[in-house]
Amino acid sequence: MQIFHLSAECFPEAKVGGLADVVGALPKYQNRSGHLAKVIIPGYANKFRNENEFETVYAAMLSLGSLKFYYQIIKEKKVNPDFELYLIEIPGLFDRPEIYAYQDDTERFTAFQIAFLDWLTNNKIQPDLIHCHDHHTGLVPFMVKYCPSYKKLAQAKTVITIHNAQYQGEFPFEKIKYLPDFPVAKSGFLEWNGLINPLASAIKCADLITTVSPTYLQEMRHAANGLESLLDFQKDKSIGILNGIDTEVWNPETDPLLEFNFTMKTLKSGRLKNKKQLCKAYNLEDSKPLFAFIGRLVGEKGADLLPQICSLAFQTHGKDINIFILGSGDKVVESSLTGMQNFYHGNYNVHIGYNEKLAHAVYGSADFLLMPSRVEPCGLNQMYALRYGTVPMVRRTGGLKDTVLDIGDGGFGICHDQANVSDVLHSINRAIGLFSDARKFDSVRKTAMKIDHSWEQVAIKYTTAYESLKVKKHEK
Repeated sequence: MQIFHLSAECFPEAKVGGLADVVGALPKYQNRSGHLAKVIIPGYANKFRNENEFETVYAAMLSLGSLKFYYQIIKEKKVNPDFELYLIEIPGLFDRPEIYAYQDDTERFTAFQIAFLDWLTNNKIQPDLIHCHDHHTGLVPFMVKYCPSYKKLAQAKTVITIHNAQYQGEFPFEKIKYLPDFPVAKSGFLEWNGLINPLASAIKCADLITTVSPTYLQEMRHAANGLESLLDFQKDKSIGILNGIDTEVWNPETDPLLEFNFTMKTLKSGRLKNKKQLCKAYNLEDSKPLFAFIGRLVGEKGADLLPQICSLAFQTHGKDINIFILGSGDKVVESSLTGMQNFYHGNYNVHIGYNEKLAHAVYGSADFLLMPSRVEPCGLNQMYALRYGTVPMVRRTGGLKDTVLDIGDGGFGICHDQANVSDVLHSINRAIGLFSDARKFDSVRKTAMKIDHSWEQVAIKYTTAYESLKVKKHEK
């Protein structure tokens, strides 16, 4: 089966969050199982683009209404053993360093999708399946079905994976002129609440809807930023498949980003070496339990709770704990967290920004990982933590509920039900108690490291879902 993954992100080429990790791993394991999976993302003016060589495989002009843009499809010159990677470069739209948050994001990602479909059509490339990821690629299922320009692609099945339903890419109907011609009667497949909504359109038009965890699939029918009724209506073509992690990249035994590698047998000594190094670098006490947060400092992640959580935790436990924050996002939260460094010197530190090497170091040394998320469709951080023997402390929501079992139930994590300060503080108290019981703490960490969240089994589930589309077609 020839599969094209279309996405705004892919690790390590362009990453903001977990979407990049998924798109950077799933195709690799699909190829290993005998499929031909390829990845197409925009060509950003970033470090990856500047440090690697590419060859142009196609170039042409595209139209967004009266706007004209030159674009080219480029491919990595070096052989990628995992999957073929293509970048779509559109000067004037993507020749910028950042992935999102530009005022013309509607134009940028609409052009990206049109360029992709034009390339396939003009070169007579016939994929069996186009796998779209999030709203940035959500117009593709509609255009494949209803734009005459792409009738040659009509046999291709389309899949939309919803990584986060909170972001939908809505734009006003006055920009409908950007799309290639289609029957006016089909415009309802684009609309939701008076706007063109790419994610809603994909939900209506794709042959299959997948979400990144079974629990999130259920949650979206009650909380999906206005799409609840639509998702409930389309539930018969929806499936929740829990994400995996790339256990070759995330392997404490071989991880090149760790200063000290370790196995389950050397867990205690190896992690202590990493912890000593991290604590030395950030002026922390390595004998104390180390709580860490890694991620975007936004409300969805419960990051706005962190300043009060940290302050009250130190009021209660004084210098008996350490807290380290790695992330960026809301400037008010960033400022609050940074300002606290002067008050809890020697037990608290923060690194504002994204740093892949530092993230690996934290997973390889922190004792507990804080994830007080309000919304967590799947979550990968808790899986990385488990892989490295760090105990996740999570709110029971989305994929966190699907992946972390509380120590009180014979599990390997610490769970709470509400995204509020008191629940997290109670979890911190429980964590300190666990840390003080060295034998139990080591047992929990070793149990965590045994859990298999690899992509091999996940890729099989996707293949089964793809194959179901053929069965449904036959039944019709």
